[in-house]
Amino acid sequence: MFWLVLLASANLGAALGAPVREPVSELTPNQARAYAEVLNMRPAAARALLGTGSSSDAGTLLVEDCLGITELLISQDAARYEAAVDAQDARLAALEDQTGPLAEYAAAEIRLHQAAAQVVFGHEVQGAWSLRRSYGAMQRVTERYPNYLPARKTLGMLQFFIGSLPEGYRWFLKLLGLPGSVDTGLRNLRRAATQPNDFQPEARLVLALLEETYYKKPEAALQLVQTLHRQQPENQLLTFLLISQFKKQHRTDEALAAYRARPSGPAYLPLPYLHHLAADLLLYQGQYPAARRANQLFLQDYAGQHYRKDAWFKLYLAAWLGGDAGAAARYRARIGKEGRTILEEDTYAQRFFEDKQPLNATLTRARLQIDGGYYRPALATLGQFRTTATTPLRDQLEDTYRRARALHLLGELDSARVLYARTIARAGTAPYYYAPQSALQLGYLAQAGGQANAAKTYFRKALSYPQHEYKNSTDTKAKLALAELE
Repeated sequence: MFWLVLLASANLGAALGAPVREPVSELTPNQARAYAEVLNMRPAAARALLGTGSSSDAGTLLVEDCLGITELLISQDAARYEAAVDAQDARLAALEDQTGPLAEYAAAEIRLHQAAAQVVFGHEVQGAWSLRRSYGAMQRVTERYPNYLPARKTLGMLQFFIGSLPEGYRWFLKLLGLPGSVDTGLRNLRRAATQPNDFQPEARLVLALLEETYYKKPEAALQLVQTLHRQQPENQLLTFLLISQFKKQHRTDEALAAYRARPSGPAYLPLPYLHHLAADLLLYQGQYPAARRANQLFLQDYAGQHYRKDAWFKLYLAAWLGGDAGAAARYRARIGKEGRTILEEDTYAQRFFEDKQPLNATLTRARLQIDGGYYRPALATLGQFRTTATTPLRDQLEDTYRRARALHLLGELDSARVLYARTIARAGTAPYYYAPQSALQLGYLAQAGGQANAAKTYFRKALSYPQHEYKNSTDTKAKLALAELE
């Protein structure tokens, strides 16, 4: 998800004065344990630990707010929004006259939590202003207390995300005065991730997940999550991250095993999105009735608007591929009636709903098999696909692209390169994601082979497509890869 204002200037630096000597700035042992329970997603345990300290203490206010924003964003319950923002305002008021690195960091962090809540629940203008104030405050913390690492964790994360946003968001960032820097952000994150501080585990996870998503370092991220999960098997957040990492790396069997062994019970905060993840995994295996049950459970327990269109789309796929045409028609109709199109998954589902051209069942099964890591079965499925004079261009492109992906993931790189290039050549300016994704993958292959100039050409090609379903994520990855090469 999700901002920066550059406040450091010669005059401002003079106004702030030289860095001050840092007082004690750590959480108390009870606050640290309470924060660990927030990460465990055990709210009652966290509140019990916080109840032993002063309600106006900066560490208590910070951990309380971490718990509050976690509950709000996981539930996505709009009925809780006003009370949550009011509680944040009260905490900020309690911190107004407090000084020191922890108190000033807590105020900036709570303001950032408020920005996230405002944006998620549709108050974008308020959220933008809160974001601007949060960044300015966080930057002042790092200027006054240069060695206070928690502030560098948050500042680095914001710098990275702003610096990596696609060009389409530049007007918004300029309007707010929020430039970004990927390199500076990563440096700050690494400082917080590699040196002891109260929030080091969080910084390590954020850094690893960024590198996995944008810099093709999946093994390191998975190894870290696995190690932490072995140390804390009762931690629901780590279980979620483990399932998510296995899914992203096409290791469906292991992801489902982790899902079935997840911690559960009344002590834990409900995490409906886990069922949505499981529904995808079951779709990959062709377990259509089980996939339907998992997404129905997700929709039943989830109060938010994000992922709803995607869930109805996946319900459609499970019913359609499972031969239940009546249910498929009902699910398809719900895509157009529910949810928002902020996330790419929901945008894709909405485009499917609006598109008069039906999906091809053979290609759809192959796509799901590839996503699940079943590459040989996917190639066998694609072997059943035949083109004719009336085959739509979209299906022709998908067939070629899916073959390329399966071969690429099997390590047959020369064959994959040929098919990626063929996808690009056939696509022209067609508004589908197969050609830009092919260009992105060719860029990665050239980069891995030490062909820097070819890689740059392919990454620029990926950026050149004006419209497709996954433009934001594709452009971000291509932009960061180019920055590495230049």
